[in-house]
Amino acid sequence: MSLLDDAYESFVMIEKHAEPDGYGGKRDAWTEGMEIQAAADLNTSIQARVGEVQGVTSLYTITTPRSMTLEYHDVIKRLSDGKIFRITSDGDDKKTPRSATLDMRQVSAEEWIPTGG
Repeated sequence: MSLLDDAYESFVMIEKHAEPDGYGGKRDAWTEGMEIQAAADLNTSIQARVGEVQGVTSLYTITTPRSMTLEYHDVIKRLSDGKIFRITSDGDDKKTPRSATLDMRQVSAEEWIPTGG
């Protein structure tokens, strides 16, 4: 067990789908999917803090094992507090090489509130 393993906690993938709205149309709905292990760290850099003042939502770095690739616009929910994150980068961009003993992949994310359901 490593310090990185200790930092992981339970999240679930949130899937978007359409459901009837009761008036003959459709609306967006969200359902919980598979559980994953990840760590979410708030970006507290000066640049991120300036961005928050200018209206940018809170920025996070999400770390997962290399085997878990989060993709742009994926949505995940932290089970410990229900906080929802929308992925804002590509999971293939930042990962350790297969030869590395450190097994991790990172994406950027924003705190997010799903709409429509």
